[in-house]
Amino acid sequence: MAARVQTEDFDLGAEIARLRQGNPAIGAVVAFVGLVRDLNENASVSEMTLEHYPGMTEKALTEIEAAAKSRWDIVETLVIHRVGALQPTDQIVLVAVGSAHRHEAFAACEFIMDYLKTQAPFWKKEQTPQGAHWVDARESDETAAQRWIPPQAK
Repeated sequence: MAARVQTEDFDLGAEIARLRQGNPAIGAVVAFVGLVRDLNENASVSEMTLEHYPGMTEKALTEIEAAAKSRWDIVETLVIHRVGALQPTDQIVLVAVGSAHRHEAFAACEFIMDYLKTQAPFWKKEQTPQGAHWVDARESDETAAQRWIPPQAK
């Protein structure tokens, strides 16, 4: 498991190669890359700034990865989340999961991303023609994360 918060961009191919390097137990790799869009809720976005709480954020990412590993038979995970000022088309986040079979990797990748959107301490500020504003949490992200909670725990 690896989790990093960084300002610099990442190379998807190099990160996937490192994830699976020399590990014959990995038969499938699923990756998700989130990008900065130029439009959000019908407003033009010229820049997005991501902030985090150092130490707390990395701990949360590690806990999310550990939760995925406890639920699915996965071999390796990688989460990279960028912070700082980003432009439309810039990469924001990479979630990659290696497992013996694709089903486990797909489910774990989706779970990690859903929990990143709702549980990791990141704050987003968008720059629009109307000025800068903080982005509120989305109800759709909360709904997506709720599906991973067993019915008896709700």
